[in-house]
Amino acid sequence: MNILAITVPVAAIMALLGACILSAWIGSLSEGTDRMKEIAGYIREGSMAFLSREYKTMAVVIIVLFIVLGFGINWTTAVLYVIGALFSVLAGYFGMRVATKGNARTANAAKEAGMNKALKVAFRSGAVMGLSVVGLGLLGVGGVFVIMGVNSASVITGLGLGASSMALFGRVGGGIYTKAADVGADLVGKVEAGIPEDDPRNPAVIADNVGDNVGDVAGMGSDLFESYVGSIISAITLAVIIPIINPIFGPEFELLPYEGSLFPLVLAAIGIIASVIGIVLVKGNENTNPAAALNIGTYISSIIVVFFSFILSKYFFGNYNCAFSVVSGLLTGIVIGKITEIYTSADYRHVKIIADQCQTGPATTIISGFGVGMLSTVWPIIMIIIGIMVAYAFAGLYGIALASVGMLSTAGMVVAVDAYGPVADNAGGIAEMAELSKEVRVITDKLDSVGNTTAAIGKGFAIGSATLTALALFVSYSQVIETLALEAGYRVDITISLLNPKVVAGLFIGAMLPFLFSALTMNSVGKAAFQMIEEVRRQFKADAGLMAGTSTPDYAKCVDISTKAALREMVVPGLLAIIAPLAVGTIMGAEALGGMLAGATAAGVLVAIMMANAGGAWDNAKKYIEEGHYGGKGSEAHKASVVGDTVGDPFKDTAGPSINILIKLMTIVAVVFAPIFILVNGGSGIFGF
Repeated sequence: MNILAITVPVAAIMALLGACILSAWIGSLSEGTDRMKEIAGYIREGSMAFLSREYKTMAVVIIVLFIVLGFGINWTTAVLYVIGALFSVLAGYFGMRVATKGNARTANAAKEAGMNKALKVAFRSGAVMGLSVVGLGLLGVGGVFVIMGVNSASVITGLGLGASSMALFGRVGGGIYTKAADVGADLVGKVEAGIPEDDPRNPAVIADNVGDNVGDVAGMGSDLFESYVGSIISAITLAVIIPIINPIFGPEFELLPYEGSLFPLVLAAIGIIASVIGIVLVKGNENTNPAAALNIGTYISSIIVVFFSFILSKYFFGNYNCAFSVVSGLLTGIVIGKITEIYTSADYRHVKIIADQCQTGPATTIISGFGVGMLSTVWPIIMIIIGIMVAYAFAGLYGIALASVGMLSTAGMVVAVDAYGPVADNAGGIAEMAELSKEVRVITDKLDSVGNTTAAIGKGFAIGSATLTALALFVSYSQVIETLALEAGYRVDITISLLNPKVVAGLFIGAMLPFLFSALTMNSVGKAAFQMIEEVRRQFKADAGLMAGTSTPDYAKCVDISTKAALREMVVPGLLAIIAPLAVGTIMGAEALGGMLAGATAAGVLVAIMMANAGGAWDNAKKYIEEGHYGGKGSEAHKASVVGDTVGDPFKDTAGPSINILIKLMTIVAVVFAPIFILVNGGSGIFGF
């Protein structure tokens, strides 16, 4: 066995040990006053209770798919499916547990030591999530490869299916939970009652803080865990299949199955080391912009990956072709993050335009936000196109998978930066509810403001990585179908041609699915938010002592409403992503399914970008006004901005991010169940179309 193969699980274990060390350091810090400990306890208890109930619900799906895969495909794939699901669950559990420990400690660090210590605590709390994602992801994929070698290509997609299915339910469930609470807290508390955000008099305030964790920590982590695993799996699958279909590999080098499979794994191991270095380098002082400190870690980890990608490409393939494919994906991710910041940060004109429109009421606020969201799709799509074309030019279809691996090679650092945001947000809420000094709120507000931007950048990165991962898996699907058809003695022309009516039919079905999926998730948020609003209004009406501050709200009731609604409403959208490709592939055939995947990817990425960026822009327009512009808090412009932010909440935190997983899950379902589609009339569907 190549000695480099051993470094893969070793690097994964290093990441997990790093997560344990950071967790222990965070746990050693003080949570602050008794009131801070009490509030943090409410948030932690609600978060873990929701996660426990969510996982119990998803266990039913795991058992059913395990049986289906075992009897329909093979038991090795079924076992790997369970492992992938379990690792996704563990990544979310570890990350959220530490995030809910870090929130009060961040607030206390701001109180006792200032900005630098607070930044360090919040970021390292998020870093546990980042290291857990890459550590468990690479341990799973790398462990299977070390044990099975290139034979793993035929079954390792089961691991990706496990990660994808858990990610979708986690993202949808967490998104519905957090936005039901957020909408209820904002519309009744801030607009109707006129009390500040995170005011302890608001019955929905604890549910809102719990939602930050279940949606933006556990949900986001499972999203990027799935992309991380899926990108490596697609590269391994193509490295094994392409030499079989096309022994004379085009772009100036020979693609061998073992070397082609090991290269992305070793690159991911280098990415883990680079992420650890980047995490250690994030630091600042009282005058440092937290965003600048976070960017330093991101850029340094990216530079390390670029440097070693050229060394590894030369070592494995004798040239630098694959390195250029990797770098194209990595740079695409960085540029998309920057473009996202331009459209969602109050430092740039787009958010300021929305804030200006708030002066004329909610209608113009919503119109301008939609406009910014739609406009923001242009440059990310252009960058994705450039990344794909460059990757293909240097390494063919295999290069597209490498571009996806390259974009996600520093996922440990990217997830750490993203997960930092909810920790900082919760720290600000705890500071408000515990009535800490104004100086503490200034620090936590600054950290939270940066967190909003990092969250928006993280969503842009997640969308970009989802697109490349879905495309790489789509390529894998087309190659797997062709291989299986040839082995079975069938001739399936899986080239996606618009002259083929089956492909066109599938294309329209696929383009429709992101809209149907978004409708389901948005309506779910609406129904759950309605219940929340009614409950918050009831408590304010029934107990006059709430507004006077002499009574304690029934926080648990609001937490329970969000929990039940999220668990109930996540089932149908989650099953849609699994059932749709199975139905189309079985009834209409493999070619129609190829068209469906293409249509879903193209429409899905556009809808996801529009929703995520419109929501982020509305959110930061509100915060821009709250800083004192256009009348500040309590002004008519502020009320309009709150309405815009409320509309944008399910855009950016429920429907938009969930579409990422929709397009990836449907594609990997297609890859895993490809043998079934070939058995049905040679891939032509049950009616032999």
